[in-house]
Amino acid sequence: MDGVPVPRHASQTIWLDGEVLACACPNCGAPMSVRLWLLVADCWRCGTSVELTEEQEQQALALLRQRAAQRSEPAAASTPQRPPPATRPKSPAPHPPSRAVAAPQAAGRPKWRDSPDTSPPHASPAPPRSMARLPPAATTPERETSLWESAATQHLLCWLVSLLVHMLLIILLGTWLIEPAPPRNLILALEANTLDVGGQAEQVDAAEPLEFDDPGSLLETQAVKLATAPESFGQVEAPQGESPAPEVVDDVSLPELPRGPRDIGRLLAGRDPRLRQRLVEAEGGTIYTEAAVARGLEWLARHQNSNGSWSLDAFSSAGDCNGRCRGAGRNSDMAGTALALLPFLGAGQTQLKGQYQEVVARGLRFLMEHQAPNGDLRYPGHGQMYAHGLATIALCEAYALTKNARLKDHAQRGLDFIVQAQHSEGGWRYEPGQAGDTSIVGWQLMALRSGQMAYLNVPDEVFVKANHFLDLVQTDRRRGLFGYMPGHQATAAMTAEGLLSRQYSGWRPSDQRLQAGLDWLLERHLPRRDWPNMYYWYYATQAMHHMGGERWQRWNQVLPAILVSLQETEGHEAGSWTPRVDLDPVGGRVYMTALAVCTLEVYYRHLPLYGQEAVAGEAQQGKSKKKPRE
Repeated sequence: MDGVPVPRHASQTIWLDGEVLACACPNCGAPMSVRLWLLVADCWRCGTSVELTEEQEQQALALLRQRAAQRSEPAAASTPQRPPPATRPKSPAPHPPSRAVAAPQAAGRPKWRDSPDTSPPHASPAPPRSMARLPPAATTPERETSLWESAATQHLLCWLVSLLVHMLLIILLGTWLIEPAPPRNLILALEANTLDVGGQAEQVDAAEPLEFDDPGSLLETQAVKLATAPESFGQVEAPQGESPAPEVVDDVSLPELPRGPRDIGRLLAGRDPRLRQRLVEAEGGTIYTEAAVARGLEWLARHQNSNGSWSLDAFSSAGDCNGRCRGAGRNSDMAGTALALLPFLGAGQTQLKGQYQEVVARGLRFLMEHQAPNGDLRYPGHGQMYAHGLATIALCEAYALTKNARLKDHAQRGLDFIVQAQHSEGGWRYEPGQAGDTSIVGWQLMALRSGQMAYLNVPDEVFVKANHFLDLVQTDRRRGLFGYMPGHQATAAMTAEGLLSRQYSGWRPSDQRLQAGLDWLLERHLPRRDWPNMYYWYYATQAMHHMGGERWQRWNQVLPAILVSLQETEGHEAGSWTPRVDLDPVGGRVYMTALAVCTLEVYYRHLPLYGQEAVAGEAQQGKSKKKPRE
């Protein structure tokens, strides 16, 4: 301490106080704790720190050797000890301090931190410490190294442990900040008002119309506000003793893929919500396509009329829209209702299961209530046989998914009307009995195939006649290209619809005409963001998916990203798609949104038509290309 005289009994002598090396403080004379590995002594009373001289260091080492020798005396009786080296100086035995030598203060030297107090607790609180410095210790060959190595090893291990811990923390922090989070799987849940995100059900509440930041945002669907109080499904309930739906089990494996068009009954198996997530991953979907599906279904549910229908032209008057959505199409509530129901059914949402049970129940009830006794579902409005074909598809799919008895009757009558309305040349047009066009023929054939998927009665002759019509509109016998009517040039939309019809009618994946037609679509009509032809994309996506292989991969690498990016993200139109080109504006926003959602559901809406047959065919084709060396 500055200004305190050095007591006369202070000394440079080092002694051993129990287990602690000590020396006298040059300022106040109190015992100082010696830290030998730092060559420093600290005073517990005045806070003075001094550096040990070489003489004090040698004294300390000698004391430690002497203590070690005393502890090993019992063992020494049986084991002779080595004599100490002749070069080691003999250290005096410890004795009380007799004199003090003060060291000059080192100017500018930083203060030492307090060391642990090892002195008797009889001193007053320590004043601010000062630094007293003894002459620096010189390194000599006689210095004891073993104790230094032990102390150095102890501190080196501490530093290594600290270094490893900090490196681990830095790596973990970098992983958390840099590595992108893996895509979460988002599927529509079976419970109302929930979404299953990555295997965890998240509750969502009803709110105002959604607004989305960007097409890739993962936004949950919300509870649907119906215009009027929900009604029960009433007469459509299954009779006693008939199970309306298959039992739910916990462990469900992916269904066996169909082996050809005749094995059509399993095509709807992918709509089971327990399988949907795995099929999305297996067939090339993403969380972004599923999020877009969820938003599209939410928009459709918000624009359902109070009587259960959807209007192609007046949808902006439904629900809470109040005219905020644009893109009205032509008047056809039957076509609008059937179109809107298809994406709900495609996602496995029925009147019995899912978060949109009431929405689906209302829509199906509207179709059945407006069906004529002879099965006619055309209803007043445009697109007469279009509307009938679409409504029959919806009824057949709903029956296939629920096995509801009343649905079965309405679906069968709708199929019977299609059979009776077929033209003698095998086609269908706006009115029953008219010569056909490829556009309407495609919808009728899909309705008939949906009836087969539901195991309803569909005569084989109707397909024989339909194939004859497809022969008439096929413009190239070597390639599967199709026009709108006989004598018309091939277009992308009609070719896609014609190829899908041919796939369901029996063309094998190895058929050169099928392969050439699909290649023509890929080479000349690959999807473009500036020309969103939804009608073409809907049919071509199904044809490519059923074909599988490299053609499907090439198509799927392009279309989903474009389609998701075109979904509206702001205002009341958020979640829908705007009709822009070709004939899409005739159908309007409801039509455009329904087909877009169905297109994004392709991964599970229908299982691949050819299944293992296509896979085996590709493998065989690859083997045939490898010719043996001569």
